[in-house]
Amino acid sequence: MAEQITYSQAGVDIVEGARAVDAIKPLVRRTYRSEVVGDIGGFGGLFSIAAARDMEDPLLVSGTDGVGTKLKVAQMLGVHNTVGIDLVAMCVNDILATGAEPLFFLDYVAVGKLSSEAMAAIVEGIAEGCIMAGCSLIGGEMAEHPGVMDDNDYDLSGFCVGIVDRAKMLDPARVREGDVLIGLPSSGLHSNGYSLARKVAVEGKALEELSQPRDYLDGMSVLEALLQPTRIYVKPVRGVMEAVPGAVHALAHITGGGISENLNRALNDAVDAEVHLGSWDVPPIVQFVCDAANLSQGEALKTFNMGVGLVLVVDASRADAVCDALASLGEKPFVLGRVIEGDGKVVYR
Repeated sequence: MAEQITYSQAGVDIVEGARAVDAIKPLVRRTYRSEVVGDIGGFGGLFSIAAARDMEDPLLVSGTDGVGTKLKVAQMLGVHNTVGIDLVAMCVNDILATGAEPLFFLDYVAVGKLSSEAMAAIVEGIAEGCIMAGCSLIGGEMAEHPGVMDDNDYDLSGFCVGIVDRAKMLDPARVREGDVLIGLPSSGLHSNGYSLARKVAVEGKALEELSQPRDYLDGMSVLEALLQPTRIYVKPVRGVMEAVPGAVHALAHITGGGISENLNRALNDAVDAEVHLGSWDVPPIVQFVCDAANLSQGEALKTFNMGVGLVLVVDASRADAVCDALASLGEKPFVLGRVIEGDGKVVYR
């Protein structure tokens, strides 16, 4: 008789997987909205669409994304309970560009070797991000990949579904000459440009050096500053849409490609976005990475968010009301430019 080789001997620990599910259950339940049906552990997550009941023409909006090589910074620092916030933020901020309310979220976590403790830390961040966005974590997958990934390596991806009434949807077609560009500050690099950031700020440097507090980074170390989670803008933007109805015409989430290649996605073919350089503060970590890479201004503007996490395109006559509403919701809005006649480009002054 040939010797039996079990799944565990092949590198997949089903028992540890069960422990991980038990560890994350209370974290997941913290995110539940009233529309959630059932509990974690089923073959599919169930969610009532009662939110569409009072809408004239409800549209479902979906988005999917990952965290990218920022995960390598988390692994170097040994901190895993914040990258889940990044994961949620990248998805919910994207669907927010339509004005959608995020309803539910699903995650996929791939690991080299499963650890219930490490998995709980990762899902803690995902759950926290869902709470910040007001959506429910209703399902996901934990996949162990022995022989494909290193034992301590992992990767994250996520998927979000939201809803918006077509009549209230934010749409580049509504943008017109004279509209005002209102920015909301980022918390740093967010989750983009990390292949470059790691190359110039991390590679070849000792962990001790990278872990030392730096005055030019407001007392944080390089690794801590790089690990600052992506901001989630759902509640202030949804709040201002309710407080000043119809004032926000379109919205751009400033992610990979920077301001240059994201703000244009909130424009139509009859206008340009004129961005006034110097009208906002660039976070220290962003300036540090740009300096370390010796980036030209043009290259920086199409690589990093440069301190601008989100841009709202707003009716000029109501821009002050929008700024006041955002400030009352805890934001620090700033005017970074205006909409001019053009053909769908971002230009700088």
